[in-house]
Amino acid sequence: TLLELYQAYTDYNGMMELTEGLIRHVSKAVNGTGKIPFGDEIIDLDKPFRRISMSDAVLEYAGVDFKEIKTTEEARRLAKEHHIEFEDRHGIGDILNLFFEEYAEKHLIQPTFVTNHPVDISPLAKRMPENPGYTERFELFIVGSEHANAFSELNDPIDQRERFERQAALKAAGDEEANDIDSDFLNALEIGMPPTGGMGMGIDRLVMLLTNTRSIRDVLLFPT
Repeated sequence: TLLELYQAYTDYNGMMELTEGLIRHVSKAVNGTGKIPFGDEIIDLDKPFRRISMSDAVLEYAGVDFKEIKTTEEARRLAKEHHIEFEDRHGIGDILNLFFEEYAEKHLIQPTFVTNHPVDISPLAKRMPENPGYTERFELFIVGSEHANAFSELNDPIDQRERFERQAALKAAGDEEANDIDSDFLNALEIGMPPTGGMGMGIDRLVMLLTNTRSIRDVLLFPT
């Protein structure tokens, strides 16, 4: 079950504020408090959610500084040294994400916004003006699981077409998660789209968190 929303004239910072406020409000409405038990942990939704970039999270938990990595060859060498499997199509951004999933994700117990994802893994997110290899995107992690994904929507039709073409090439090379070229969407962008923030949130995981439930089957109306 997914909640998906869009808001004009905002960006990923606005989506962070909205997401944090929404989860805090729902927790208090359901449980009467922002401090909730989950397994052996007490999750504090009252405190401001931590914010950390993906590269800083990898530096903190894996001791690898991807800001110093300049070539795909360097990234692949590091991946081999750390026994992280990657595919031939993977670039620096993909490998950074693999490091994050292997080393950092499991440590994010308290609510944490992981920001500034590589453009390689964010085909619909706006680039950071000061660092165009990364995007204005975040994922929210609580108890080691992703609870929300959001970004400043890419509203540049030229950049979006180039990314769709790259995605199509990746799909032709066997990447099952890559996107096709969406001509209707590109036409809409050419007509005009205001600055926009978008967010998707997994409702089932939120219900699990608020009810201290470990299995998603226990919160689905019709589990399979």
